[in-house]
Amino acid sequence: MDRIELFRVFTRVVECASFTRAADTLGLPRSSVSAAVIELEGRVGARLLHRTTRSVSPTQDGAAFYERCLRVIADVEETESLFRQTSAGPGGKLRVDVPGRIGRLIVAPALPQLLALYPQLDIELRVTDRAVNLIEESVDCVLRVGPLSDSGLIARKIGDLSLINVASAAYLAHHGIPQRPADLSAHLAVNYASPSTGRIEEWEWVEDGEVRTMPVRGRVTVNSAEAYIACCLAGIGLIQIPAYDVQPHLHAGELVEVMPGYRAEPMPMTLLYPHRQHLSQRLQVFADWLEALLKKQVL
Repeated sequence: MDRIELFRVFTRVVECASFTRAADTLGLPRSSVSAAVIELEGRVGARLLHRTTRSVSPTQDGAAFYERCLRVIADVEETESLFRQTSAGPGGKLRVDVPGRIGRLIVAPALPQLLALYPQLDIELRVTDRAVNLIEESVDCVLRVGPLSDSGLIARKIGDLSLINVASAAYLAHHGIPQRPADLSAHLAVNYASPSTGRIEEWEWVEDGEVRTMPVRGRVTVNSAEAYIACCLAGIGLIQIPAYDVQPHLHAGELVEVMPGYRAEPMPMTLLYPHRQHLSQRLQVFADWLEALLKKQVL
């Protein structure tokens, strides 16, 4: 391997904390990954990794060297694509992951515009509602909706996603229209269980500047946005949903907004990507395009 490839292997081992997982993501034999790190340690004259039977972690020298490698790799990738950018724009494959409904309703229909603008750019679009490990799954960037954990990733804030309270016209005709959260004791909700934790989300609203929550009785629990909306359309109960997600049903009169003065706190929408991708021109182009698209159609 040349020196840059050795750097790439080393950074992937640090990010995966495992020779085996790094080898899987790179498509290399584990023995090749291990040999590359040993060769790199010989070149720099320092031990870069602590190795145990269960995990791999950088030494103090390894952590400092890792940060330098990230910058070198980014500079090399930027330099290699410099002339391609001036002729046909950034090229290569970009692997992105977006939530299910946003991917199907917003991103996928708009992709022809992006591909026409950048003929050398290829997109691998992954549509999931689970938390994705960018490093282990070789994803360049992921769009997340909701609060973020401290993941060490670079975060680009896109905006805040408004949520509304809705129910079907048939449900409201049968159960009446709630005017305030106190009225929910006489109503049913479609319960939503987080796909990652299984925890049922409580009903939420903002009142006097404070976020408040309460459980609402529900006879049906779902773990996907598709089922959540379908159950609401079927008249099973009330839901809290991003406004863009149900606009066609609101316009058709199938769903009706209720308690507009007691909405849930908006959810942050963020694009995340690893530090090593910070200078990638194809990622910059995609991020700018996605932000403009979401602000126009979702936010």
